[in-house]
Amino acid sequence: MLKIRENVPLRDYTTFKIGGPGRYFFVAKNKEEIKEAILWAKKKKLPFFILGGGSNVLFSDNGFNGLVIKLQNRQYEIRNSKVIAEAGVPLQKLVLESAKKRLSGLENLAGVPGTLGGAIWGNAGAFGKEIGDLVEEVKVLDVGSSRFEVKKLQKIGCKFGYRNSIFKKKKNWIILGATLKLKRKNKKGIEEKMKEILKLRKEKQPLEFPSAGSVFKNVPIRKIPKKIRERFKEKIKNGFLSAGALIEAAGLKGYKIGEAKISEKHANFILNVKDAKAKDVVALMNLIKKRVKNKFKITLEEETQRVD
Repeated sequence: MLKIRENVPLRDYTTFKIGGPGRYFFVAKNKEEIKEAILWAKKKKLPFFILGGGSNVLFSDNGFNGLVIKLQNRQYEIRNSKVIAEAGVPLQKLVLESAKKRLSGLENLAGVPGTLGGAIWGNAGAFGKEIGDLVEEVKVLDVGSSRFEVKKLQKIGCKFGYRNSIFKKKKNWIILGATLKLKRKNKKGIEEKMKEILKLRKEKQPLEFPSAGSVFKNVPIRKIPKKIRERFKEKIKNGFLSAGALIEAAGLKGYKIGEAKISEKHANFILNVKDAKAKDVVALMNLIKKRVKNKFKITLEEETQRVD
């Protein structure tokens, strides 16, 4: 029997601490429970939403009129230089455990919240490295097929791109887990790199208020007008221009609507300074897009996943 709860405040399950109630809410601890929950939603003709760590999600003030399935499948093992883990494992658990085993690759993701499944879905990255670089295989549940088949995709089939993957398009595929291929290195070197990344994160990012991390994707060079490219050449790294630099240059640092505020420390962060509403965050996002478009002829693309 599924333990489905009703009218659960979704703000409690996101790093933004924003969002109305989920009409139905279920915590799934394994593949069978995920299947059962989806069948339950399909029978009732309800939409469902798969939730990981809630670190890049903005639920609306009205909540979600369907079933939210919170993944808590958290089995993992480290075998030689491979990490085999289920989607619900917190990313930081894998960062720390792989470091203990002298395995390198995940250091740049030190301090990144969320789960492995969510990280793969959005090809999470930090300071020039992405999780897609490490993926060997991803296991998905195809809930579009009548038999709910489990499929295995090799890295090439995942179509990883900047903050993107095939999983964003395939709405019927639910990530169950993945195998990551790491490299054996000196433990001290790995730990030092992690310390350096955590220090950078603290220096550059506003961690004192709830947020959903970077709100907009950085902009690829090919989408930047030549004049703008010249003006911001210092802010272009690895072929991308920082969205934060554009927002700052548009004069929006510190701008506030309701209790949602554009960070003064890093303009690509919107902060929940005190019980902010989703509508205030959306108003800020729209303002940013409009101002940047008018000033620089660049259309910013949202990184935060909005759920209505």
